[in-house]
Amino acid sequence: MATAFSSDGETALRRQLGPAAAPRGGLDGFYEMGRAAAFVREGGIALQFPDELLADAVAVATRMEAATGAEGYVLGDTTYGSCCVDEVAAEHAGAEAVLHYGPACLSPCRKLPVLHIFGKQPMDVRCCAEAFRELYPDRASHVVVLSDVVYAHAMGVLEQQLSPEYPNIVFSRVVCGDPPSPALPGDVRQFGRQFPVEAPGGLQDCAMFYVGAEGLALTSFMLTWNCCPFSSFDPATNCGRRETFNVNRALMRRLYLVERARDAQVVGILVGTLGVAGYLAVLQHLRELLRRAGKRSYTLAVGKPNPAKLANFLEVDIFVLVACAQNSLLDSSDFYRPIVTPYELELACNPAREWTGNYLTDFRDLLPGACAHVELPAALHVAEAVPDISLITGEMRTLHFCDPPAPQLPPSTTLACRDQMQALAEISPAASFLESRSWRGLEQQLGQTPVSKAVQGRRGIAIAYEDEGRKQP
Repeated sequence: MATAFSSDGETALRRQLGPAAAPRGGLDGFYEMGRAAAFVREGGIALQFPDELLADAVAVATRMEAATGAEGYVLGDTTYGSCCVDEVAAEHAGAEAVLHYGPACLSPCRKLPVLHIFGKQPMDVRCCAEAFRELYPDRASHVVVLSDVVYAHAMGVLEQQLSPEYPNIVFSRVVCGDPPSPALPGDVRQFGRQFPVEAPGGLQDCAMFYVGAEGLALTSFMLTWNCCPFSSFDPATNCGRRETFNVNRALMRRLYLVERARDAQVVGILVGTLGVAGYLAVLQHLRELLRRAGKRSYTLAVGKPNPAKLANFLEVDIFVLVACAQNSLLDSSDFYRPIVTPYELELACNPAREWTGNYLTDFRDLLPGACAHVELPAALHVAEAVPDISLITGEMRTLHFCDPPAPQLPPSTTLACRDQMQALAEISPAASFLESRSWRGLEQQLGQTPVSKAVQGRRGIAIAYEDEGRKQP
């Protein structure tokens, strides 16, 4: 569960807000709201700050403890992206609730109640309205206005200025977590935003106007709603523009990664979140999908992925990142192996799923009961397998789908019969890859290395050892 609260009185956000945002009521009014929402409990509260606000964390925690009597825990170096709520670190501290400061992806959490404090970045509403009028001279245009969460506080004033001139304009509102009531017919609820679609032809007849800086949020919006033309206004520069981001070129790049996933035999499943609701279910879904597609998989929890970490797994042909909607679109051009999203992996391995032009970045849409779930098809006999040609290697590959495992059989498939003598052999992609390498690391060579007397080694640091310049005996 999560609650949205945007306040310009937070001491921790003064650097982000600037001197023009003087506190009104400050933290005291926030604590009264916190008591009413049952956020202040005996177990304490975890305060999660992004890196740019950590300098104010001690002051905020001290004032909170003095005002509420509850113990506060500051979460600094988050396990994954700072936009996600770090429930694991909060549970380690024994906290019963989390206060999340700064920008957020608004992904629903699994266990702890969360209060989002976005802050209020300064914004010139008049300049934004003028930029909107220049970008959309037709007053009858159907436009949906989206915004970064740090500018959500100004959308009400902007709506008052533009609604009389544009009768078909729609402003989205921020929705934290999963609301208890379902969305109304015709409403779109995605990425923590909700808005009605009033255009006759649906969303594809609408244009999108984004208020915020260029970043992962805007990229995710443009890929998901790729049928809509986008414009944006950056409050930091007071400049509006039509987005020239080539959506088709970006989708071609993502579809190329889908083809790489079809060629892969060993897939590494990267756990990119431990707090987003449904991540365990999608992990199990991906394992079952890969098993039935005849591919082997590893599940890896390496924290924030970088090229150095993933280069240690040379036997893996491709990685799939399970993360929030904003962090799942990772640019893997600098990585040794490509990284795809769960949706792209399902496009590659699930024969029943076809590319329809709709791109999905939220992995929860793939789970049973979701809007975009596609059941895995029945197994194909080997004789019925459809031959296919790889568009990358040009080699023949056979697409087949295995039966689901019988309930009485154990889930492990690492043991196999080696010969008719019923000898058992362990099947491991890592062991097979190591067997094919010419150099397999340091070998012990027990009994082959002569025993020598210990001698004194070199002293000092690498740039200047103490015995440098002397002749070695």
